[in-house]
Amino acid sequence: MTNPKYKKKLDDLLALCQKTLPRVDETLIRRAFDFGFNAHRHDIRASGEPYFDHPYAVAKIVAKEIPLDDVSVAAALLHDVAEDTDYQIKDIREEFGPTVADIVDGVTKISDIFKSHDLTQAESYRKMLLSMVNDIRVMLVKFGDRLHNMRTLEYLPLEKQRRLARETLDIYAPFAHRFGLANIKWELEDLSFKHLNREAYDQIARDLKSRRREREHYIRKFSIPIEKRLKEQGFKFEISGRPKHIYSIYNKMLKRNKPLEEVYDLFAVRIILDTKDPNDCFAVYGIVSDIYIPNSERFKNYISVPKKNGYQSIHTTVVGPEGKMVEVQIRTVSMHEVAEKGVAAHWAYKDSAVSSDPELTSWVSWVREIFENAAEGQVPTQQLLESFKLNLYQDEIYVFTPKGELKILPSASTPIDFAYEIHSKVGDHCIAAKVNGRIVPLDTRLKSGDQVEILTSKNQTPNPDWEKFAGTHKAKAHIRRWIKDEQRKAIDEGKEQWERRLKRAKLSINEDDLVRFIRDKKIENIAAFYLGVKEGKIDADELIALYQEEQKHPQPVSVEESRIDGLFNRFITTARGVTGGIVLNGTHDNFMHNYAKCCQPIPGDEVVGFVTTGEGIKIHRKNCHNIRTMMKTDARRIVDVQWPSDNGVLFVAGIRVAGDDRPSMLNDLTHAISSYSNTNIRSVNIESEDGQFEGTFIVNVENTEHLARILEKIKRVQGVRGAERFEE
Repeated sequence: MTNPKYKKKLDDLLALCQKTLPRVDETLIRRAFDFGFNAHRHDIRASGEPYFDHPYAVAKIVAKEIPLDDVSVAAALLHDVAEDTDYQIKDIREEFGPTVADIVDGVTKISDIFKSHDLTQAESYRKMLLSMVNDIRVMLVKFGDRLHNMRTLEYLPLEKQRRLARETLDIYAPFAHRFGLANIKWELEDLSFKHLNREAYDQIARDLKSRRREREHYIRKFSIPIEKRLKEQGFKFEISGRPKHIYSIYNKMLKRNKPLEEVYDLFAVRIILDTKDPNDCFAVYGIVSDIYIPNSERFKNYISVPKKNGYQSIHTTVVGPEGKMVEVQIRTVSMHEVAEKGVAAHWAYKDSAVSSDPELTSWVSWVREIFENAAEGQVPTQQLLESFKLNLYQDEIYVFTPKGELKILPSASTPIDFAYEIHSKVGDHCIAAKVNGRIVPLDTRLKSGDQVEILTSKNQTPNPDWEKFAGTHKAKAHIRRWIKDEQRKAIDEGKEQWERRLKRAKLSINEDDLVRFIRDKKIENIAAFYLGVKEGKIDADELIALYQEEQKHPQPVSVEESRIDGLFNRFITTARGVTGGIVLNGTHDNFMHNYAKCCQPIPGDEVVGFVTTGEGIKIHRKNCHNIRTMMKTDARRIVDVQWPSDNGVLFVAGIRVAGDDRPSMLNDLTHAISSYSNTNIRSVNIESEDGQFEGTFIVNVENTEHLARILEKIKRVQGVRGAERFEE
């Protein structure tokens, strides 16, 4: 290292590590520093600073604010090498061994130019979590990375600032809370809030600053009698004012609909005892309660019942001088260390890097539960993020089994969540629940201290309505899985019944003909048909009789009509069938509907429903000229409908192309289509005559914008005179 500036940075980092870490391999950190410095030597950040200043800052955060070990510091110095330089994970593995390489690989974001930003984001979370199962240090380095990025966010474009701030508030701050990293959680929240609502942030910050001297004076006045009594009792302690965080204050102002001056726990004091006996905390609580009148509704005992992240403390609110409310926290030095450092304070590393904290180990197993049965790319983005937000809760309740066993659940939990928390079979067969000895509805919200007893029946199975009020990912996932499995069984049984009826009638119908036939009978798709047969909603024998009658008297059609109509019908049926139908009022209820032939809507189109007499709801495109007329004449019969939202599903679209024929025309057309976002071509039909050609392509697209881009590319092919969406 010849650069004097960076030699000093390295010396400062080593000195910090010696001060905060239990042991330090200086050689490892020096090598990682030199490797990272050289890898990033030509890179510049958005701020104009050398890029290596970022991994260096992350390493300092990991060493000082989340102190765990020297391996974490080395990984922090290298965490962007594989993503932003020519070096790969294998190079890091060769140079630093598998442990450092695996941590860096876990932190490295997944980038895939063929996927949308949201899906890439979800895949990045997936990778972080799967890596975390093996080594918690992945998350610690990621927290350091995100914290420094948030501290320097002002150098990025405004739109990106807001996106990263929202992501941090929704994902990283709750993660930090779950790992017990209180200070990092608070700073991430405040920095996110600053970029999402600058006006409110600045107003609260100004008000807090203007009241600072007054607040410090009051806390000193409040603390003096407590200090005197604690010294008389022989306690060794530290007492100080606890800063309130801007985002926390803002949320309390919103929740209570009160201005800043009326949010009563702006005054907060923390008492840290130099003792190993947790009972001393209760003794000090007694002293504080003797001096000041306590608010019994604002007492929380996190010592006897710690939070899931290991946090322990007594919280109480008392009436201080001048009648002002003061929040007091009482904890031991070791409890305070866990509160400040979180997982890093009680994570024991062995060969497998497993946790010594059974509660935390239990929570990490949630990661496996989400992903162990999901093939890569199979979990929809919204469902994945919903799972994170359901599990990274901040408000917890403490409920008990009839035998007194404690269960910790999210605050929005119901008896259904409690049942699935005990065991999946208990949840599946739950028929009723008793809370504190009384039978209650299954959608009852549980409260801390409730004793819950689940009543089961072997004949009971999950009810689809349960998902609407379940509050945990575990419960929702089991209910969804059961519904999907039961529907799949019903479809298979319906198919078997249909095939038996066909065999009895000595009739054979291939699936293409069946799809065409049931579409004419206004049946949604083949799955809905088989389900209808199983449930008795569709009379199979009656349909067979209709089919036989139609075969005796076929409608004459021209060869051209047959070819075009058949191709269009196949594509349109497939397109609609892939999505699983239409959503009305946010649900997939089996309501009668069909699609308007005047505009032939397909998934991706904005659609609207029109209530008809005898044909259920007719689905039109919103820009259809017929529906616009009907909106003016009979608006009361218009209903809001949508295609099911499921990120990752590809829709089927048809494209009609015409132009001057020439050698390699088909090759150029297929290349133009497939080269855009790796589009998959499902079928091609091209005919040429007298130097002209006409053709149709059926392709998989993400949405109508994707289709529009493909049409633009086709129109740029030499000799193409027209390209349009395939419609009747």
